[in-house]
Amino acid sequence: MSAESASAIQRSQVDLLDFIDWSGVECLNQSTSHSVANALKQGYREDDGLNLESDADEQLLIYIPFLQVVKLHSIIVKGPEDEGPKTMKLFSNKEHMGFSNVNDYPASDTIDLSPDNLKGKPVVLKYVKFQNVRSLTVFIEDNQSGSESTKVQKIVLCGTTVETTDMKGLKKIEDGH
Repeated sequence: MSAESASAIQRSQVDLLDFIDWSGVECLNQSTSHSVANALKQGYREDDGLNLESDADEQLLIYIPFLQVVKLHSIIVKGPEDEGPKTMKLFSNKEHMGFSNVNDYPASDTIDLSPDNLKGKPVVLKYVKFQNVRSLTVFIEDNQSGSESTKVQKIVLCGTTVETTDMKGLKKIEDGH
């Protein structure tokens, strides 16, 4: 693939924020005063003083449903150098996951976040695994320092919407030409 076509693919990717079904977003083990909205929602996620923070231990399980089918290309995760996420497992179209069964399913992709990634460097995903995504479950397994608390300042999901055929717009082909 030429560098030109690779950059064209990159340019067509958008922030999927407007396609998130906010009524269905859930986060297990979040601190009540530092909820998932701080990392996902526009305005909140740009404020470095706000973050999503784990509660009982370092793990977080975030469920993000979409309003329509999307193709997920990359993810941007910002967090502090020491308490930022390290290992993230992404699951496409897996609903009702909990900490008890998160290891029962193979992850669609596993990401080992570097300090550069935590400063906002995008992580390109295994694109073939994220072609028809109705929901995304993000399991943050641990953090950079192994401490009891994980903090996420920002999560941005980049991709495209899937064009679907409008069946009502199709016209019947007449038999007699």
